[in-house]
Amino acid sequence: MHAVRAFEAAARHLSITRAAEELNVTVGAVSRHVRALEARMGTALFLRGSRGLALTSAGKTFADSAREALDRIADAADGLRLRRFRRLTVGVYGFFVSRFLLPIWPTLHAAYPELEVDLHTSSNPLDLLASRYDAVIAVSDGQPRAGLVTHSLMPIATVPVCAPEFLNKGAVDFAAVPLLHARPRPDDWRRWLDYAQFADVPVQGGSSFESLGLTIEAAAAGMGVAIAIDGLLAPDLARGNLVRAHPIIRPTRRQFVLEYEQRMADDPAVTAFVAWLNGARGEPALKKGTAKKAAVKAGAEYAR
Repeated sequence: MHAVRAFEAAARHLSITRAAEELNVTVGAVSRHVRALEARMGTALFLRGSRGLALTSAGKTFADSAREALDRIADAADGLRLRRFRRLTVGVYGFFVSRFLLPIWPTLHAAYPELEVDLHTSSNPLDLLASRYDAVIAVSDGQPRAGLVTHSLMPIATVPVCAPEFLNKGAVDFAAVPLLHARPRPDDWRRWLDYAQFADVPVQGGSSFESLGLTIEAAAAGMGVAIAIDGLLAPDLARGNLVRAHPIIRPTRRQFVLEYEQRMADDPAVTAFVAWLNGARGEPALKKGTAKKAAVKAGAEYAR
């Protein structure tokens, strides 16, 4: 490569001296590189006369090809340093988008203004496969999956929520209030009631909704009490349209994770997205691999 660079500069300037000045080497070094290249090629690349250098026909052909190749290498190097992020496609559990991602979304543009992300939402686990997107934010049981890089985002723990007025008369009587159900999570109420030692409270009846998001909105509207994912309650609690209806939070074996195929591990758009989630969550690094089970304690301050 040194010989090719020396020859290309000499061919462009038709001067060994000017090539040496451009490359910041000695005239003798350029001359030796050119002669070594001619010896290797088995043909003369320059005609050397009293009036200076002239390219032979073989020299002109090789100079044109060398210049094109060096330009392509330079362009590729610049592209690696300066390339724009390609558009990233991310499949996401729908309620996670509205309650976690959207409130912090402006910080993504601030950190990576050239990164464009297409979000595809679903509550169906079969839709959120890493093979279908560049990355997915999905629900996982914590078991490692071959060929995937997994970052733990948030443990899933459930808690009942309601509009603040439900607590005006004191503790919620779960046997006497409407229980709202999210059809994708049909067992949430039974599991929480058993965990909280309300096994005698029936779960039959009450309105049901096609998504967890709609169920939570119905609870905020005063239609009843719903089971929510505690880690995704911050926006609603801050607005004051929802409160925890009971202090007991039930831990589960599941968690939200960011996953992508191993082949995407060094993709600039993916690594930027991971770095952004790191900063948005205020942690030095997302935990890679299988996360430990969440230890969510009961006894939080009642309904605050």
